[in-house]
Amino acid sequence: MLGIIGGTGLTKLANLKIKRRQIIRTPYGEPSGPLTFGDIGGHEIIFLPRHGNGHTLPPHIVNYRANIWALHSEGVQDIVAVATVGGIQEHLSPGTIVVPDQIIDYTQARKNTFFDGGDLPVKHIDFTQPYSTQLRSLCLEAGRASQEALIDGGVYACVQGPRLETAAEINRLERDGANIVGMTGMPEAALARELDMHYAAICPVVNHAAGRASSQHGIKYENVGEVLDQTMERVRKLIERLVIAHAC
Repeated sequence: MLGIIGGTGLTKLANLKIKRRQIIRTPYGEPSGPLTFGDIGGHEIIFLPRHGNGHTLPPHIVNYRANIWALHSEGVQDIVAVATVGGIQEHLSPGTIVVPDQIIDYTQARKNTFFDGGDLPVKHIDFTQPYSTQLRSLCLEAGRASQEALIDGGVYACVQGPRLETAAEINRLERDGANIVGMTGMPEAALARELDMHYAAICPVVNHAAGRASSQHGIKYENVGEVLDQTMERVRKLIERLVIAHAC
């Protein structure tokens, strides 16, 4: 079963034929919202908006453990997460879509493991390759099928949020090797790995990162909103192709 986690700008899938919604109770509290069960092109998926249906949950408040556990409890084995980002390098301009292959975690104090004491033994996951090679390949295949020129690979810097970064912080992230910056990639990816789920991310770039190109003197939110709307329409078509590729 394929699960889709929607990020900023993707609180619902217009091409999803909804069958039911279900509230899932988890040992880790409430997920961001009810799971939406439905199908795209006759292929069943489960959808969950990361920030809630009204986009009311900021990145540092999202209950990542409950979200991942809820999807796992309903039979999801593969997760594709949509996460908007800022582009650090010049060629990663607004409207670009990246399928990252690495991640650096700069977050603090988030509940980042299912194995934090109690009756469960410690579990040390191998996180050398944080994203599923197989799912990344399916995302790229879906891009080709939808004539979408995806960027194959990139290093996602996950920061705490909800504030955006300073220009100096972006310079530091680039020195560390990051190409894109966002706020939700961790601990989502690691939690999925702890439950032996496959996980990949689709990252639409909605703005130049702070201090770069059009954001040199500040990030203009009116521009971000326009790019977000246009890019998410392309992402929805990409997901439709992805669901078909996943089912084959």
